[in-house]
Amino acid sequence: MTESLNSERKQILIVDDSPEAIEVLSNALPKHYKRQFALNGEKALGLLASSLELPDLILLDVKMPGMDGYEVCNRLKKDERLKNIPVIFLSALTDTKDKIKGFENGGVDYIQKPFETAEVQARVNTHISLHDLQMKLEQHNIHLSQLVEEKVKEISDSQMATIYALARLAESRDDDTGEHLERVQVFCRLMAEKLSMRNGITEDFINALEKASPMHDIGKVGIRDAILLKPGKLTPEEFEEMKQHTTIGANTLREVYQKYPNNYFIAIGIEVAQSHHEKWDGSGYPNGLGGVEIPLSARIMALADVYDALRSKRVYKDAFSHEKSREIILEERGKHFDPLIVDVFNENVQEFAKIYSGLTG
Repeated sequence: MTESLNSERKQILIVDDSPEAIEVLSNALPKHYKRQFALNGEKALGLLASSLELPDLILLDVKMPGMDGYEVCNRLKKDERLKNIPVIFLSALTDTKDKIKGFENGGVDYIQKPFETAEVQARVNTHISLHDLQMKLEQHNIHLSQLVEEKVKEISDSQMATIYALARLAESRDDDTGEHLERVQVFCRLMAEKLSMRNGITEDFINALEKASPMHDIGKVGIRDAILLKPGKLTPEEFEEMKQHTTIGANTLREVYQKYPNNYFIAIGIEVAQSHHEKWDGSGYPNGLGGVEIPLSARIMALADVYDALRSKRVYKDAFSHEKSREIILEERGKHFDPLIVDVFNENVQEFAKIYSGLTG
């Protein structure tokens, strides 16, 4: 232990109003310790406030003029920078109550005057070692937390990449605009952030919706190319088959959710996959939900998806202008779309236009 302490040159701050007591303590300490001194509490606090190198241990006299040792220690423990420095009280007081008061104010030990050299050395060495171990343990815990955080992020990023790849695979079969998924993500986040100013949407919901939005059409992997790529209008029978992409996607995600029931963004993904074609007036599919029966995530997704679809060229239509797309959405207020969401869209319509232009190749 002595070799380790010697190599690291630990520093001790001695605070005592008696120069003689300081000299005795200094002589009692092993030579490998560095020493600092202060003759009262105010000077000790000033020294610590200006010091770039903090001591590893403080030997603090209790009875001093002005600020006593208890108050000095109490102030140390309230200072974020200084609170972890161990403090050993020094006093000629022998009453148990005085010792208890020292511990209550944050001291770790008590050395009684007059000093015994062997006792001083033993207590100082013990608390220096304990402080060392505590610091190493804290550093280890910080490092471990960082490793866990990095690993969780790595796994989360990997899962997101896999899900996103599946969503891109589904989208690529009928989407002529490769940036569709990126755009609806940004649209959904923008809409949710603006709505949060009105109805208390949480940051967790906003983040989950942003992550989940690419999964809205993941069920298209189960729809035949003849229907997905048909340039003309679908027959009633073909349209019924097309509608199934909502339930195919939602059921697929439900299987994932059963394995990860605490995954919030998968739960939101189920909502947007199942209900993004529901309409405010109840005329949508697959379940004919209306009004607030439709999950908020799906109501937001519906407008974001339709705006992007209107602006984009498809096998069955040419791209519409921003103004034409805006007119169509305003006409569908209270019919296809939640009136509040349309109002928020209209208030921020130029941002939608900029996002579409900025994310269009």
